[in-house]
Amino acid sequence: MTTLDPEHVVITEPVAGSDYPVDLMYVEVWDGLYAPIGLRKPEGDGPFPVVLLASGNGGEGMAWIRDAVANKGYLMERLLEAGYACAWLRYRTEVELGYHEGGPLVRDIRQGRGLFNRSPLEYEDEIAIIDYLKTLPYIDGDRVGLIGMSHGGEMVLKITSEYHGVAAAVASEPASHEYLALTPDDTAFVNEETQLRNIEEMVMSETDKVRARIDMDVATERASGIDTPILVMGREDDHLQGIFRMSYELLAELAKDVKWVSWDHDLHGYVMPIRGEDGEYEVNQVQHDAIAGVIEFLDGHLK
Repeated sequence: MTTLDPEHVVITEPVAGSDYPVDLMYVEVWDGLYAPIGLRKPEGDGPFPVVLLASGNGGEGMAWIRDAVANKGYLMERLLEAGYACAWLRYRTEVELGYHEGGPLVRDIRQGRGLFNRSPLEYEDEIAIIDYLKTLPYIDGDRVGLIGMSHGGEMVLKITSEYHGVAAAVASEPASHEYLALTPDDTAFVNEETQLRNIEEMVMSETDKVRARIDMDVATERASGIDTPILVMGREDDHLQGIFRMSYELLAELAKDVKWVSWDHDLHGYVMPIRGEDGEYEVNQVQHDAIAGVIEFLDGHLK
């Protein structure tokens, strides 16, 4: 019988078609709950630079991690070949306007245990995971990078605004409407059953339109805290391209260390290729070039 340490659960599984297995782990976050991750590393003892991958708005647990490693592992393989440890992360579900309306998290002590003014949010789970990975002997805690896609890209901005333990970050197609304090137009609506906003079909493709609808004072105050080099990646003809571009322009206008690139591809999340129905990864030249650019950017800051 295999004996596991209940306080440090690590289950190692092979990854089909790869020489690099995955360590499935549960990481304690700030409120004592556990977030699942799938961590992979090159051969050897390290310490290795590490890149953390986040996509979407959270939830779904370890099953999501195992599926991502199996079917969204192409980017991991490229990172491993380049000498990086890497991990897919999962975190708690996004809270509608929780960041915008909840304010900074205040952590105190009552009766010897934690007391918070609100529940932690998903991006704060990622900060907790970063801090945990820095304790591992085969991870170089001074060389941590992030790649966040869509909501994960917005999380990059939230994290780097207040946490300065990341060496470089990539915000790919960042759905940063909340971070920018954007007021949607009538292409978004409120779900009558839940009273939560439905922004799935919101059209914000033009930067000027986005700029006119954000609270620049709020967005500027948030972004002023960033001192991490960031690569912002857009996608041509995306209905949120104006938000992606505005995320870059805000940082550029604040003289932050930021770069912009935009690619023409039909897949939302093109930098994280997926397996096709035939079991092979569907990767075209645009994706090869985009991923090469991401690794070049990371190399410039983590190596």
